[in-house]
Amino acid sequence: MTSLPQTAGRSPVRRLAGTLHRRPRLRLSLLLTAPLLWLAVLYLGSLAVLFVSAFWTTNSFTSEVVKVWSADNFHQLLTTPVYRQVILRSVGVALAVTLLCAVIAFPVAFYTARIAKPERRPLLVVAILTPLWASYLVKVYAWRLILSQDGLADWALKPLGLSGPGYGLTAAVIALTYLWLPYMILPIHTALEQLPANLLDASADLGARAGRTFRSVVLPMVLPSVAAGSVFTFSLSLGDYITVQIVGGKTQLIGNVVYSNIELNLPMAAALGTVPVVVIVVYLLAMRRTGALSSL
Repeated sequence: MTSLPQTAGRSPVRRLAGTLHRRPRLRLSLLLTAPLLWLAVLYLGSLAVLFVSAFWTTNSFTSEVVKVWSADNFHQLLTTPVYRQVILRSVGVALAVTLLCAVIAFPVAFYTARIAKPERRPLLVVAILTPLWASYLVKVYAWRLILSQDGLADWALKPLGLSGPGYGLTAAVIALTYLWLPYMILPIHTALEQLPANLLDASADLGARAGRTFRSVVLPMVLPSVAAGSVFTFSLSLGDYITVQIVGGKTQLIGNVVYSNIELNLPMAAALGTVPVVVIVVYLLAMRRTGALSSL
């Protein structure tokens, strides 16, 4: 007598399980709904608060936030030379880091994907990933020691009559390049590994030299992966402020100015914080035309 209610109670569950089994898209949608909603609340909600706060003002006497709509903060960003220089310098640093990462990553990826023996390639990929397992601050402080006065950089360059760059803009570019280099190597490595060998052989059979083969065959096929890697290196460099704070000396980038304005002028800090968002959105739209987003 007791088995009938149990069977009746289990039947809706079984029907639901059967429905989910027959409809994998519905099952996937139910699994992703909660985390996607949570992500939307945290990410999109914080962006909304950022943009709204950027249109507020600050009382010059009490430093209290005045929740009155105004575009004065953006007007100051566009008309004040200091802010314009900080924005241009930040974009320039992000572009320089991206370019250096691409120049360094390509030969490294070419070796790991095409020259190294197949049995060694997984080990080389692990070696490339290893720096990502270390603490961000540990790596930055290591560069602070390397670039310090009488540090490792000065010691290595002293026989050549040179000295290290010390702390400043150059040091920030070097440290950021080291931090984000793996994000450029891995997409290029994947693209080169998937490059058909018969294309290279056909180019050689047709009499093309190595340079022509690189320009006409390799580069067009790898360029979307370079652009995909640049999405990481550019965005991470543009939004970074800890590295600049530690090894940048007196260099001021967007992140540092935002950090210094949070307590004194929160709306201005929010307005400055919207600049990297807008720049990165424009950059992503530009990279989309190259097919880079499909390589991510």
